Amino acid sequence: MYLESPLDTTGAPASDGGPPPGDQIEQIARDAGGAICGNTGRAVRSDLGIYAAWCAGEGKRALPAIPETVAAFVDAMAGVRAPATVRRYLASIAIAHRAVGAGGTVASPLVKLALKRMHQSRGRRQVQAHGLTWPLRQRLLKAAGDRLIDDRNRALLAVAYDAMLRRSEMTSLKVSDLLEEVGGHGTLLVRRSKTDAEGQGEIVWVGPDSLRLVRRWRRRGGIGDGFLFRSLDKGGRVLGALPPGQVARIFKRMARRAGLPESVVRGLSGHSARIGAAQDMIAAGIELPAILQAGRWKSTSMVNRYGERLLVKRSAAAKLARKQGRK
Repeated sequence: MYLESPLDTTGAPASDGGPPPGDQIEQIARDAGGAICGNTGRAVRSDLGIYAAWCAGEGKRALPAIPETVAAFVDAMAGVRAPATVRRYLASIAIAHRAVGAGGTVASPLVKLALKRMHQSRGRRQVQAHGLTWPLRQRLLKAAGDRLIDDRNRALLAVAYDAMLRRSEMTSLKVSDLLEEVGGHGTLLVRRSKTDAEGQGEIVWVGPDSLRLVRRWRRRGGIGDGFLFRSLDKGGRVLGALPPGQVARIFKRMARRAGLPESVVRGLSGHSARIGAAQDMIAAGIELPAILQAGRWKSTSMVNRYGERLLVKRSAAAKLARKQGRK
């Protein structure tokens, strides 16, 4: 990937001007893509490409940049991108600057003020993807057809829900990662994840009903080893590994076939099965530490976001209302 970017590779103090183009950001983007797992690494590469192209168009040095340049980039992107996307851009820019010993640039007061301006005008709240909770999961599974691709989709959704998988984790699974235990239950080795970039691996649970769907998919698809979930061509021939970007499209197609409202379909993402499982756990009263373990989260922030409408029912105000007998 070539990223057009005016750069300073001398290490001199940052200032806007006209140093010749170089490949420093491109190299950092490649390094980040290799060191950071899955979709996050790809996002860093993409984000740095957007930042470098903007700097080139504005005649500003991308790396190391002066705080005014990064602040101006935030202001420009705030008008055309969602606040969450701009914050992600900024996190990627921070990675690049730390790599060249200029980590203070993104943390500067000027950049913080630019973020504050964006949040004051656009707000901070992110749009929450729609969770594929148990009733929706069952509805999608039941509505799927009898083609080979339908068998794959059922198995994909069922395993994603049980194991609370991110889309990149689903598509990187190997046949050898899934083992059936005594009693029909299964265990799944997630070799690498967003929170396990070094690949120590984590074991998660898969239910017997999901294992039956996997066995049917493997039998009909003739899948003995290699990637568990594969792409299929229009003729139904099994191909290579399923691209991560296809997961959301699969869920959306299944939802349309099941007759879900288009507003729900549009809200589905590659993480919707993971979100739905977390919401079901919260609704069932499962304790937070167990939910964190099942979803392999390091903090409570995402669980609280996924389940905020459910968790508020356990708030002090809701408990007081119940004690008061209010109806």
